Amino acid sequence: MIALLIKDIPAYCRLMRIDRPVGMLLLLWPTLWALWLAGNGEPEPTVALILIVGTWVMRAAGCIINDYADRKLDPHVARTRTRPLADGSLGTTKGAALCLLLLLLALWLVTQLNLLSILLAIAALPVVIIYPFTKRFTHMPQMVLGIAFSMGIPIAYAALTGKLPLECWLLFVANFLWIVAYDTYYAMADMKDDLKIGIKSTAILFGKADRAIILILQCVSLAMLALIGFSRSIDWHFFVGLLGAAGMAAYQQAITRTREPTRCLAAFLNNNWFGAMVFGGILLGLIEA
Repeated sequence: MIALLIKDIPAYCRLMRIDRPVGMLLLLWPTLWALWLAGNGEPEPTVALILIVGTWVMRAAGCIINDYADRKLDPHVARTRTRPLADGSLGTTKGAALCLLLLLLALWLVTQLNLLSILLAIAALPVVIIYPFTKRFTHMPQMVLGIAFSMGIPIAYAALTGKLPLECWLLFVANFLWIVAYDTYYAMADMKDDLKIGIKSTAILFGKADRAIILILQCVSLAMLALIGFSRSIDWHFFVGLLGAAGMAAYQQAITRTREPTRCLAAFLNNNWFGAMVFGGILLGLIEA
């Protein structure tokens, strides 16, 4: 039994995307934005640790749910055909058991927070579950992902302040727009395969306007972040961070002119630096404030 478990460890790690941490970081950055803003630069350490670990746990569980839903589709997409449930290196029962374990861990973590945080976390779970299936019925699954990947923001505000101020929802919408933008790049990388198997996305919906719409979404997202900075009178370091994020957006536009799949994927991955730039600005701006 132990030997079998050891043999499956690499597959479990791939199933949870431990070998591909960018997705976890893209989920983590906005949670860190919210923690530092809601905590005025000094978030309560225990709450911060719970939300950081919880982010990783829910990201891993979400990947398993996604791969289970797509286990018959992934073999037909070049980028996903080697996923454990798609290539048969891990059975669905083992995958489901791991997912259940992760969800129970996430439940235990959130119960260490206040009631409002728990209610928000419960509300987020159905969104995580239905997201993988939306690509079969709507061209806007990226918007569902935007909601799922933004729920760490109100949870952080609730955990630290016990309320959900206007700033929380401005940050939520700014993050939502950024997610739709970067996940459209991701969908652009898979578009040829998606069209063959009938998967829908904003990349297909936007057509030749894809890059222009992505740029608009990122600009509005940055403008909303700037509004938060002005309303809080955050130090100038914050706006340098936003300028760095804008530079990342411009770089992404430059490398995707030909819409070559590898370049679209590179643009998606580059958004890790976009999120890091914003967090760096928040961190330094609040230290200096």
